[in-house]
Amino acid sequence: MSEPPVLLSTDRDGVRTLTLNRPHRKNAIDPALWSALAEALRRTADDRSVRALIVAGAGDAFCSGADIGAPDLRHPVYRMRALTDVALLLRELPIPTVAKVAGVAMGAGWNLALGCDLVVATPESTFCQIFTKRGLTLDLGGSWLLPRLIGLQQAKRLALLAETIDAGQALELGLVTWVVPGTDIDAFTDELGERLAAGPPVALAQTKALLDAGAETAFRDALAAEARAQGLNFATADAPEAYAAFAQRREPRFTGRWTAPRRGPEHAATSTENGA
Repeated sequence: MSEPPVLLSTDRDGVRTLTLNRPHRKNAIDPALWSALAEALRRTADDRSVRALIVAGAGDAFCSGADIGAPDLRHPVYRMRALTDVALLLRELPIPTVAKVAGVAMGAGWNLALGCDLVVATPESTFCQIFTKRGLTLDLGGSWLLPRLIGLQQAKRLALLAETIDAGQALELGLVTWVVPGTDIDAFTDELGERLAAGPPVALAQTKALLDAGAETAFRDALAAEARAQGLNFATADAPEAYAAFAQRREPRFTGRWTAPRRGPEHAATSTENGA
C-alpha cells in the first residue's frame, strides 16, 4: 500500500488550498514536505487561474514546525536552503494568501502562517516560537516577520522566552487576523478565499506589493510606486467594470484583462513626426 501524499492540493473557483498532510506528526515538515511545498508554490505562482491561496493542516494541527527527528544527511546549508525557498516563494506570490490555523502552530509552522497575508485561527489554536527550547534560532523568516508585525520588544519576548500563547493573545498582538469557532473555520475560510478570488487580480497583486514594500520605503518613493500601480490599474478592464457595476447595482466581475490601447504603425509614425 502506497504512502499518502505529504501535501494535498485542491482547486475550487480560483482558490487553491494546500494542506500539509502528516497528521500523525502534527504536520511537522520533513524534507519531502519542504520539497513538495516549494514545488506547489512554484506551480501556483505560474498558474493564472489561481487567484487566492489557503494553507492548512490536516487533522487537529496546523504545523508543529520542522521535523527535526526526520533523517536528513544533507549539509545544513542545503537543508536551510529548502526552508528559504519556501519562505521566499510564499512571500513573493502575487495573489492573496490565507493561513487556516486549527490547532498548534509552532516554530517554522507558525512562521509559515505569518508568511501568509491573513491568518484565521480558532480559540483552541496555540502558537510558539519554540526555537530556543530546541537550542536553535528563528528561521523561515521569523526574525524579519515578527519585529515588523508586533515591534522589536514583543518579538524578543516571544523569541527569547519561547512562550506558548493562545489565539486570544495572538489576536491582541496582531499576529492573527480573525479567531472563529472551530466548527466555523472551514466555512469562514472558504468564504474568505472566494471573496479574495473574486477581487480584481491586478489591483490585489499591486496592493499586496505596495503594502509589503511600504515599511521599508520612503514616503516620496511610496507615492511614486502608488502612482505607477494606479496607472496599470487604469489599463485593465477592472476599473471600468467596477464603475459599471456600481451604476447598475450589481456585483462586479473582475478579470484583470489588459485593455490599454495599442498604438498602430500609423499612430507611431505620427508620434515620431511630431517629436512625441
